[in-house]
Amino acid sequence: MTSPRPPRLDLSKSSPRMTHRPRRPSIVKVEQVGDRSVEDVLDQNTYVNNNANWVNAKGAWLIHVVLICVGKIIIDTMPGMSTQISWTLVNLLYLALSYLMFHWVTGIPFQSDMHGGAYDDLTLWEQIDDGAQYTPAKKWLFSVPCVLFLASTHYTNYNPWLFAVNFTALFLVLIPKLPQLHRQRVRFLAEDLSGIATPTTASFPPSGSSTPSISKSMSSPVPVIITEEHFQNR
Repeated sequence: MTSPRPPRLDLSKSSPRMTHRPRRPSIVKVEQVGDRSVEDVLDQNTYVNNNANWVNAKGAWLIHVVLICVGKIIIDTMPGMSTQISWTLVNLLYLALSYLMFHWVTGIPFQSDMHGGAYDDLTLWEQIDDGAQYTPAKKWLFSVPCVLFLASTHYTNYNPWLFAVNFTALFLVLIPKLPQLHRQRVRFLAEDLSGIATPTTASFPPSGSSTPSISKSMSSPVPVIITEEHFQNR
């Protein structure tokens, strides 16, 4: 007595078919720019990068103090300007201009073809001293916003709202100066450029279907036996 066969499971309805859906963009994505290849190093060292070497020139450090003082004098001349608002505006304007110059604009604005595009993806901060960290110029550019923030906090009488505004602006400017973010870019809602869709679970053939066989038209023909009669008839 044979045991009855178990019922076959029909997978044609339960299993999804092979489909492709596009990858969703990432909310926050950190990308590295500049691979520091041999070609880029040679292109960078071919000519002097005047776009970044000016920070080590004479008077380049003093110009920051001069611009802050001139901006403070101009803002104080505005009618109805208080001391607290004046120092806050000076701090915000300097931080905004420094962020735009050192951390937003990339590449070289003039004679970019001389370096073969080796600086196209790098900001001015990343170009200074060939990317070296803790140099005198970078220490000076790091300390100026901190000193200006302390001065603005003192002359605003430690107002909590103005302190929060000034500290937030300082935080946004100092973060890109950290060595850990060198050649790093933070992308928001970055799309996947690879063009590869994420595959879902593959489908299975129906359980009741049989193995496909070769059709008669595609089957091999019957071999013909050639005898001497074929040649005699000709």
